[in-house]
Amino acid sequence: MELICPLCGQILRREEKQYRCQENHSFDIARQGYVNLLTVQQKHSLSPGDTREQVLSRRAFLEAGFYAPISEELNRAALEHGAQGEILDVGCGEGYYSARLAQAMGAPLTGLDISKEAVRCAAGKYKGPTWLCATAAHIPVREGSVGTLTSLFALTLPEEFRRVLRRDGLFFQVLAAEDHLLGLKSVLYDELTHKEKNTVPALPGFCLVESRPIRFSFTVEREQLYSLFAMTPHLFRVGKSGVQRLADTSQLQDTASCVLNVYRAT
Repeated sequence: MELICPLCGQILRREEKQYRCQENHSFDIARQGYVNLLTVQQKHSLSPGDTREQVLSRRAFLEAGFYAPISEELNRAALEHGAQGEILDVGCGEGYYSARLAQAMGAPLTGLDISKEAVRCAAGKYKGPTWLCATAAHIPVREGSVGTLTSLFALTLPEEFRRVLRRDGLFFQVLAAEDHLLGLKSVLYDELTHKEKNTVPALPGFCLVESRPIRFSFTVEREQLYSLFAMTPHLFRVGKSGVQRLADTSQLQDTASCVLNVYRAT
């Protein structure tokens, strides 16, 4: 797929060590292999997105295989629905899901995340794909150049997603369900609050093809339990008493519960 300059919108051409547009805006390719296309104007903080601790915790947890059923179901759905073309993973994190999807489909992959730590980690391990530090609100990809778009446990921006997807392209969305990780939450918080979630949202510019639940149990122990905790937003929300209860927990049986939605661009 063709990348576009985040400053002027012109097509970016890859050179040996950088990307450059006709207006002579250039973006260096980092030593690890990713390119930073997140401009200062697009930042809302000094280091937006997941921290290094979160990224490394997520990699440790995912590579231990705990969430493999989610990856397998995504790959299965993509093949069943005939997903084709270049893949764009928005909110790619350290690349676990999209690298496996690209292998299953035999398709080229571009991963995008606002966290520089995430794409640095992804590029360090997965050398074939293109890894971008950029914002999902302004995806630096030419209009209609994406065949398959994915967003797992990340924001959905339907207008921007529809812009980059080609007509009849497929969008695979994974959202956490209301009962996702209730075991972990029960340890971290004194009281659980019920919040209704719309796990099958109507998206302008898309029609829903299928929605399938993914639900499975797993058991984690001390170090793995901390990795699970640290890769979630609970890392920044929980109080000292919750952290102490987590430290006192030697083993936890929990349930992952999410929804895989398949949309087609109209």
